Amino acid sequence: MTEIIDAWGQHPTLRHAQNPMFDSLRRWTKTPTPTEELPVATTVGLMDRAGVDRMLISAWEAPRNTMISNDEVAGFVAEAPDRLIGVGSVNIARPMEAVREIRRCVTELGFKAIRVLPWLWEVPPTDRRFYPVYAACVDLGVPFCTQIGHTGPLMPSEVGRPLYLDQVALDFPELTIVGGHIGYPWTEEAVAVATKHENVYIDTSAYTVGRYPPELVRFLKRHGAEKVLFGTNYPMMPPEQALKGFDALGLDERQAQQFLSGNAKRVFGL
Repeated sequence: MTEIIDAWGQHPTLRHAQNPMFDSLRRWTKTPTPTEELPVATTVGLMDRAGVDRMLISAWEAPRNTMISNDEVAGFVAEAPDRLIGVGSVNIARPMEAVREIRRCVTELGFKAIRVLPWLWEVPPTDRRFYPVYAACVDLGVPFCTQIGHTGPLMPSEVGRPLYLDQVALDFPELTIVGGHIGYPWTEEAVAVATKHENVYIDTSAYTVGRYPPELVRFLKRHGAEKVLFGTNYPMMPPEQALKGFDALGLDERQAQQFLSGNAKRVFGL
């Protein structure tokens, strides 16, 4: 059986889960605001139900607000080290602190990537405050993960235009970049940037298989077979829901293996 690696998940803290910015997502998913901390065992159980072997779980650093800290992520990973993989986040408003924290995440906590979300900071990924983060990721040999496409929370979406990553990839050709959430409604932009740049990838988090845009499916089945990673955006979307209807994609055995785990293993050095 093909191994499945989820390239984008979170094990949420209550601070994260209860944040009012996610009210719009709860409206879509018709789920109540959580009132208790989620046990790591629950996350692992939902992975088991869907046959997901490993999940990359991320910290969330927002302006003036650490929603999920790097140390909390490290604690979650320690509870299920064979199943969960840490992804760090940093405060881009304090560049030198960010660089030092990236080094700590990778060398001390064993994290495999760094994620910063432009919409949280309301600036595009070409903003000067991101550039020390990119340099640190290149220096330490870890991917930079970010969101492309519109935002579910009611925040400006324009900073998620995939085309911004074109300039980042030109400035940092050694940087591996993973753009999560497909890039919709600019998926063709995302495909163009991933096609142009050797080290730019797309993950499918936040979308069920049935909602993948046709241009992404074409890319996945043709020249982009090694460029697209499976992701869920758990807990917003349970793994079982994200994988529903997978066979209808019509991927051959090699394409499916690359999409579900092979690309993630290569990109994140797993």
